[in-house]
Amino acid sequence: MAVAEQPPKHQQEDKSETGFQSSQQPTSHDVVFGEITEDGPNYRNLGLVGTVVLMMKTQIGLGVLAIPTTFDTLGIVPGSNYVIGTFKLNHPEVYSIDGVGSLLFGAIGRRILAVIFCLYWIFVVGSGILSISIGLNAVSSHGACTAVFTVIAAIIGCACSSVRTLEKITWFAWIGLPSILTAVIIVCIAVGLQSKPAAAPTTPTPWTSDYQITTPHSSSFTAAITAVSNLVFAFSGTPGFFAIVSEMRQPRQYTRALLIAQGSVTAVYIAVGCVVYYFCGSYVASPALGSGGLLIKQVCYGIAMPGLVVTTTICSHIPAKFILINLLRGTPHLTANTPTHWLTWLSCTVSVSIIAFVIANTIPVFDALVSLIGALLGTLMCFQPMGCMWLFDNWNKSRGWVWKLKVAWAGFVVILGCFLTVSGTYGCVVQIIDSYRTGERRVAFSCADNSGTA
Repeated sequence: MAVAEQPPKHQQEDKSETGFQSSQQPTSHDVVFGEITEDGPNYRNLGLVGTVVLMMKTQIGLGVLAIPTTFDTLGIVPGSNYVIGTFKLNHPEVYSIDGVGSLLFGAIGRRILAVIFCLYWIFVVGSGILSISIGLNAVSSHGACTAVFTVIAAIIGCACSSVRTLEKITWFAWIGLPSILTAVIIVCIAVGLQSKPAAAPTTPTPWTSDYQITTPHSSSFTAAITAVSNLVFAFSGTPGFFAIVSEMRQPRQYTRALLIAQGSVTAVYIAVGCVVYYFCGSYVASPALGSGGLLIKQVCYGIAMPGLVVTTTICSHIPAKFILINLLRGTPHLTANTPTHWLTWLSCTVSVSIIAFVIANTIPVFDALVSLIGALLGTLMCFQPMGCMWLFDNWNKSRGWVWKLKVAWAGFVVILGCFLTVSGTYGCVVQIIDSYRTGERRVAFSCADNSGTA
């Protein structure tokens, strides 16, 4: 395998900040990965365009399918990743959020954030497996037991995620991103052309959408905070950005990639969420691809299937790579094609997939699972650490009024994250318990069709 392209001379001289040294020899050194040679995987070969696609695909996939139901609870109106790039340049030895915990809070902080990081991504993989099973049920008209479909989804995700570098995974993302975007565009067109949503009751009078701009249906606190958790989940690809920037050839291009990716993701979320909710109102489906009726649902899931598989692939790869690096960091096995390397790597991907499979079958309802992930784990990854990272790097800088405003904002982000973690988790748990009590939810490890609108 070829080594990373040689950066321009001025970038070679700036190696202390990027953590990546290049030379004319077929060997390069990275602060995280160690020696990168032609005899093993090149972990530092991700370009700008590939970075943008990966950033977008970590978010557009599962998150976009939950946005319209969020609007149904919150209304349309209520519907800081920059610090990751700067923090990585200042601390090139940091590979993931656990490294942040080590710098900020020592060994205890490292362990806590490492556990939360792994749990977050494995739960996201579980939601990806669940979404694939929903798609297979929809396309096949429930052609097999749902538990069988989750097994198939877990095996596919495990196999694809075993590709060892994000640069190679990018080729999957090039297929998955257009497929999911095409599917959501089709469902937007379909709900705009249909006379009423598929789930709406039959009435003698023409159906009118019951969408509302703010606080629809007198939403309870638990319903509202659960919907906010869906929004957190939709944008919670942030924890994966550390892994992405760590494999970039030129980490200084991170901010440019971030602006392109996040601008595009936000535009897609707003457009899809508003259109589908406007035409479907309270009869919007979750996932949103089921909002256009049976035929459209089958077509959309058929087209979106590569995108759902790629989302599961990326989200499986990130925690598996995290575990691999923590097990083999500092040894030659990390970047060499040795039996120890392959055994460890495949053990990581298989373990992640098995645990995610259990999660997908234990919480077999899409909206409940993504809400719980966003509340309990997404906030702990996307709010509190980001505020603390900025404070860590900027506390001793010139303390003018601009600095004070930024400190206040960083503190607000930390406090908001704590509030959302506690209140969001409470709201999600209450709703899950109530839904099981009233018989609205499917039981764990069920063979029942999960491709309905609930």
